[in-house]
Amino acid sequence: MLFPRQLSRRLARACTLAVLVIRPAAVVAQSNTTNRSSDTLRLSLGDAVSIAMRQSDEIGIAAAQVDVADALYGTARANAMPQLRFTSSYLHVYESARGQAVGSVFNQPNTYTANLNLTQPLFQGGRLISATRSADRSREAARFDEREQRAQLTLQVERAYINVLYSSRITELQDRNLALASTRVAQVEQFERAGRAARYDVLRSRVERANIEPLAIQARNDRELALVELKRVLNVSVDQPVALVTHIDSAATAALLASVGDTSGVPDRASVRSAELNLDARKLGVSVARADFYPTLSVFFNSGYQAFPPIGMGFPTSTGALTTDACAPGGVAGRTCQNGGWFSDRQLGLNIAVPLFDGFRVKSNLDLAQAQARLADLQLRQEREQVSVDVARARAELRRASAVFAARRQNSQEADEAFRLATLRFSRGLSTQLEVSDAQLALLTAESTEARATYDLFLAAADLARALGRPIPIPSSAGSPATPR
Repeated sequence: MLFPRQLSRRLARACTLAVLVIRPAAVVAQSNTTNRSSDTLRLSLGDAVSIAMRQSDEIGIAAAQVDVADALYGTARANAMPQLRFTSSYLHVYESARGQAVGSVFNQPNTYTANLNLTQPLFQGGRLISATRSADRSREAARFDEREQRAQLTLQVERAYINVLYSSRITELQDRNLALASTRVAQVEQFERAGRAARYDVLRSRVERANIEPLAIQARNDRELALVELKRVLNVSVDQPVALVTHIDSAATAALLASVGDTSGVPDRASVRSAELNLDARKLGVSVARADFYPTLSVFFNSGYQAFPPIGMGFPTSTGALTTDACAPGGVAGRTCQNGGWFSDRQLGLNIAVPLFDGFRVKSNLDLAQAQARLADLQLRQEREQVSVDVARARAELRRASAVFAARRQNSQEADEAFRLATLRFSRGLSTQLEVSDAQLALLTAESTEARATYDLFLAAADLARALGRPIPIPSSAGSPATPR
């Protein structure tokens, strides 16, 4: 059993130990919070697009496809150029049938060879030229595909960025409405104590504030989800603090709309150009396949040296010659023998190959190439139709967004004036709380729709620029359009 004095001492020791343990943890937590705040990524819309271009997997794949197309073009072009190769070999014969049957002159146990082979194709039925042109068209198509992917990614980043701005604006409006509702509750309670308001007015103001609070919480949650989606698009860590510095208002949207210029022009989409180049490549592929029906002609020139040293001589180091000194002692007088050195060996010739029968392989390749050309033609038609639909839809959306934007700006100004008048009348006892609540709800709706109309008009202008194949203007952090990317 512990006496009160002993119990108090143990409690004091426990409190001291808790302070010593908790205080360093609090210091570490405060230090981590400070570091996180100092590492906040201040992100403008242009910076977001640049980060996406560097880190996006889609852009990486498109760039890799361009590299593949460049390599294929280099391979196709190399087939039409002269081919120069150096070959060398060593052969040791243990037993020669020709030497046994004809004579010992053919019985050379060691053979060294070093040759330079030069080959130049002269006629391949048009295969080499067509293959090179086809690879060049495919290379250009891959570049246009990358350009189209960049435009798509730019618009995707702008949508995600603007969604965060819109969610932040709604959060701001809901927080302000919640603060106004809290102030009105205090004001109505003060009126009740002064005898100027009934208990019903107090209850109504409290219920109104309680109904607004979940909407404010939901707005904050929507903003967090929109920010997570933006980080996902940018391939940024979810734990990375981000602060958006680009503000899109009515002036920035009007400037962006003006920078788009004439929207009635003919679209010049990279996807259509890519489809056209793919069709040209497929048509050239038909010529490549048809070339297998024609004979091929090439010229070759070989220049090298061969050495046939006898056993025990080792690697030859001298120029080959026929001398009497190279013969073994005791042989026929006046006989000449090779000295085991290097003898020159040069050849020039023509190769001609005429296809006679290959099991209908060439015909099958031609049928495949023609089918691929028809498929590329259909894909080009389909792409042109899709672009026409995209342009028509983007133009219609821009007209709708422009009309809504013009109407919502005037409506927001009038709703703000109506709310200020209703608040003034309520503070002087000339109106009821219901009138103020209706005016506040109307103001919230007007400002929310104005923000939505502003962002919709911005995205509609950017989407139309993408649909027309034009560079998408990107506003700077101050709100004015920057250099298109």
